[in-house]
Amino acid sequence: MIAVAGSQRTLGSRRAFAVCLLVAANLLWAGQGVAVKLLKGGLGPVAIALLPLYVATAIGFVLILARGRLRGQFAQAWTHRREFVLAGVCGQCTAQLGMTIGVNMSLASNGAILSMLIPILTAVIATLLLREKLLPLRVGALLMGVAGVALLSPISGTTAATGTGGRAMAGNFLIALGCLGSAFYNVYSKRLLGRFSGPEVLFFSYLAATIFSLPLLMGVERQWPRELARLSWPEWAAFGYLAVFLYGVSMVIFFQALRQVEVTVASMSLYLVPVFGVILAAVMLGERLAGQAIAGSAIVLLATVLLFRFDRAA
Repeated sequence: MIAVAGSQRTLGSRRAFAVCLLVAANLLWAGQGVAVKLLKGGLGPVAIALLPLYVATAIGFVLILARGRLRGQFAQAWTHRREFVLAGVCGQCTAQLGMTIGVNMSLASNGAILSMLIPILTAVIATLLLREKLLPLRVGALLMGVAGVALLSPISGTTAATGTGGRAMAGNFLIALGCLGSAFYNVYSKRLLGRFSGPEVLFFSYLAATIFSLPLLMGVERQWPRELARLSWPEWAAFGYLAVFLYGVSMVIFFQALRQVEVTVASMSLYLVPVFGVILAAVMLGERLAGQAIAGSAIVLLATVLLFRFDRAA
């Protein structure tokens, strides 16, 4: 009995730790909208999506070099180069380019609505690649999350908002493609975490993304060096946030949580991103927090609490 009680306490503490990590990661991800909004006038959408990724890759290289295991880690990663290319190019590049360019062509509210696809797509991909189960509690949490985020991001009656215009429709398609890339990266990274640490998965997948996306940046937005030199201090702060906290710290935290819970469960915490995004927009950008948004936030938080409280597999 004592051993069982001790085991339950250990599992409870691990679950609580994973919840704290996921909340922290989602809070950092929620700042992306504010940072992109600050950078929108200074850089093009492709540069906003890729340049912070390149900086994060350079930081990862320095950290691995400081550990003194550069040659051994590169040799090991080379044996799994196909997996890192898939994670970096099909996952991370697709996610960031699709979301950034799509929101630029459509609306931020459409991006928030379509981001509801990420937990659903992640659950489907995890079922196929990792053989995780879609338990009734998880399906219920998914549906509650969809309902809550729908309240957070109501669609207005304008043509651009509903996505009926050609440009907005293309933007919505790119956002959905970005959601698919993000879901794929979450699941595929779980597979790589069995062989590599979280920072190693980040660095080598980012390195693959950097190598394959550089020609795109140089071909589409050749003026980015001049634009980068003209950034103001607030824009540099936003750029640094994307490079260090969005691409770096938040992903390390998320990977640590993935070691504690299944990827389907962890992905459902992404419903917290719009909640934190609404709060950050109200605090930092002065946007009004409507009663409907508060109700949506409460539903999302309730779904998350129920999932981590009663899902035994978590």
